Amino acid sequence: MSAKKEKKKKINKGGVQVFLTAMVFALIFLAMIGNLVLFQMKESDVAYTNSYNSKRVEAVKAETTRGTIYASSGDVLAESKNNENGEEVRDYPYGSLFAHTVGYEKEGASGIEKSMQQYLIRSDISLDEKLKNDLADKKDQGNSVYTSLDPAIQQIAYNSLGDYRGAVVVTEVKTGKILAMVSKPDFDPGTIEENWDEVSSDIENSPLLNRASQGMYPPGSTFKIITALEFIRENPTDWKDYHFTCQGKFNYEDCTIKCFHNTVHGYEDLEESFADSCNSSFANLGTGLNRIGFSKTLKQLYFNEDLPTDVISSPSHISMRQNMTANEICQTSIGQSETLMSPLHLNMITGSIANDGVMMKPYMVEKVTTADGRVIKSYEPQELGRVMSHEEAQALTGFMTAVVNGGTGKALSGQPYTAAGKTGSAEFSDKSDISHAWFTGFAPVEDPQIAVTVIMEKAGTGGTHAAPVAKRIFAGYFGMNM
Repeated sequence: MSAKKEKKKKINKGGVQVFLTAMVFALIFLAMIGNLVLFQMKESDVAYTNSYNSKRVEAVKAETTRGTIYASSGDVLAESKNNENGEEVRDYPYGSLFAHTVGYEKEGASGIEKSMQQYLIRSDISLDEKLKNDLADKKDQGNSVYTSLDPAIQQIAYNSLGDYRGAVVVTEVKTGKILAMVSKPDFDPGTIEENWDEVSSDIENSPLLNRASQGMYPPGSTFKIITALEFIRENPTDWKDYHFTCQGKFNYEDCTIKCFHNTVHGYEDLEESFADSCNSSFANLGTGLNRIGFSKTLKQLYFNEDLPTDVISSPSHISMRQNMTANEICQTSIGQSETLMSPLHLNMITGSIANDGVMMKPYMVEKVTTADGRVIKSYEPQELGRVMSHEEAQALTGFMTAVVNGGTGKALSGQPYTAAGKTGSAEFSDKSDISHAWFTGFAPVEDPQIAVTVIMEKAGTGGTHAAPVAKRIFAGYFGMNM
């Protein structure tokens, strides 16, 4: 081979090597870009809310004025302002009213301030606007977060709860939007930094705990909704034939269940047992239920699992075993024993009944926009699935309507709107005869719009204390929207 051809061959070989090397680097570069894009799409929220990334977050904050959080009405729930010293501070116009939903951005952050931090501290205004701000030595305005929270409904719920510890959850039935979420005791997010030591160490009152989504309570008689559902499922063709004669208490093996104040309800069918909240009848029901079937129903309703929602919540707990004692199954059937659930979870189940058996994902952020109003992310209603059939939902609606029309929830009867619900008086200690007061329900019955769940700690009976709270919320909502 001539020297000329040899040289040409070496040149060609070298060119191929250069080309292959360039291709490898190009692929690596594209992979890095792809990974960065994937991070921005899926993992940036973790980066902005992870406490280990505080330096990164602080660096972004230094360049951006934290965005504003709005109510559904357009009212400001949280915004950044300059105080008299020219320092940027977070202002909460409603004080403690939205303490647990909006949250705070100091001391680790909570609520929407924490869950939406990735958007609030970032600015997506145009590059031209950013350049102008840079030349003027001015911070970029962070993105805005718009919520479904209704200040008027929130205020009614807050006022109606009064001085009781407890919680209220109000949702839109067909969408799952959270209109109001109140938890007491509460705190002022505007002064959380200076009062942190006092607030965070208050173990007795636990003001930082969002009782609406994280509070764990025995559901008491509100759980009869689920016991009734299981009985209907196991007896789809003849549940209407059920009857029971209540003598004020029920004895079965090692179990003795008493009705409230030992009331003798007499001869009752299933609907009457539900409307009167007859403990004896429902304990009797419980002894005959299939434990495996009951476990499947409970799993379908998200017991012992994390709730499928972006709202920070605690999983409800129940023990349903094949080898339960008679006393355990009787107590569980009326919402006692080891059963614990959150008001938000009960509201989700109530909303499912109102929504013809379809459970919706609870959410309170509707959209994120740039400071000049361009939408960069929106949130749509999301079905979690059908958790009960049309027939089952209709039957439970009938039971809950009977509660209001002539049963323990009659405080809600005779209104311009129709309502359905279930009261509950939950025992929480063997050493006390005081109970937590529950109510959960929806209105109007013929076309459900909102679901309301109320828990009042150590208040007494649900019909006397919690149902009137729901009544004021329904009245306020329909007064504004009808």
